[in-house]
Amino acid sequence: MLLTSCRSKDLILPGDTLEVAYEKANRFYENEKWSEAVSAFETVVSVGRGTNIGQEAQFLLAESYFNNKRYLQASAEYDRYTTFYSRSDKRQEAEYKSALSLFLMSPRYKLDQSYSLQAMDRFRLFLSRYPDSEFAEDASERIAQIREKLAKKNYMSGQFYMRNGMYEAAAIYYNLVIDQYPESPWAEAALVEQIEAYILFANNSVEARQAERYEMALSSYSRYLQLFPRGDNRSKAENLQDRARDALDELKMAGAGDSGATGSSG
Repeated sequence: MLLTSCRSKDLILPGDTLEVAYEKANRFYENEKWSEAVSAFETVVSVGRGTNIGQEAQFLLAESYFNNKRYLQASAEYDRYTTFYSRSDKRQEAEYKSALSLFLMSPRYKLDQSYSLQAMDRFRLFLSRYPDSEFAEDASERIAQIREKLAKKNYMSGQFYMRNGMYEAAAIYYNLVIDQYPESPWAEAALVEQIEAYILFANNSVEARQAERYEMALSSYSRYLQLFPRGDNRSKAENLQDRARDALDELKMAGAGDSGATGSSG
C-alpha cells in the first residue's frame, strides 16, 4: 500500500496544476526514467501549449525520447518544437538534435540508407543556417561519415556485380563512388576496379565492341593518374593498363592481318 501510494504521488493526477504536473514530469526526467518522463511530458504539453512551461516541456519531451533511443519520435518532437517555438534560443539545438536523431537511425551500409540521406540533408541545412554554431563541426563530421557509408555501399555493389560477371553494372557502381564521393577512402580502389571491370567487359564482348571497351579501361587509367598520381594502388592500375593496351594491340594486329588476307585473296 505504501509503495502504491508513493507511485501515485509521482504520477500526474486530475486536479494537478500545470506547475505541479511539470515538476512531476521533470522529476522522472532527472531520475532518467525516460518512458515515464515521455508520458508525463506529453500530458504537460497537451495542456500547456503556448505557455513557457509548455515550451520547456516540449523540448524535454523530445529529449526524453532521444535519451530513450526512440529516435524517430525524438526527431518528430524536436521538429514540433522548432515549429511552435521558432524564436526560442533552443531552436538551433533542436534542429541539430532532429538531424542527429535521424543519423542515429542510419543502419549499416548494406541496408536501406533513407535515414542516412535524410540526416545528411538536415545537417547540410543546419550548416547553411548556422555556420558558426557550436554544433557545426560535429554536423560536418556526421556528413563525412554518411558520405563514407554511401560510398562503401556503392563500392560493395560494384564488387557484387564483379563477382557475378556483370562487369558493365560493376563499372557503373564504381563510377558512382568516384563521381559522388571522390574524397572517400573507397574512391581510389573503385577507380582501379573500374579499369579491370572494363577489361573483363571487353574480354566478354563481341569482337566488334571490344576495342571501345578496352579504350574505356585506358580512359579510367588516365583518370586515375589525374586523381591519384601517388595512389596506393598505382602498380595494380599500371598492370591493368598494360593488359588493356596489349589487348588493343592484338586486336589491331588481327585486324591488319585480316585486311592483308583479304587484299591477297583479292
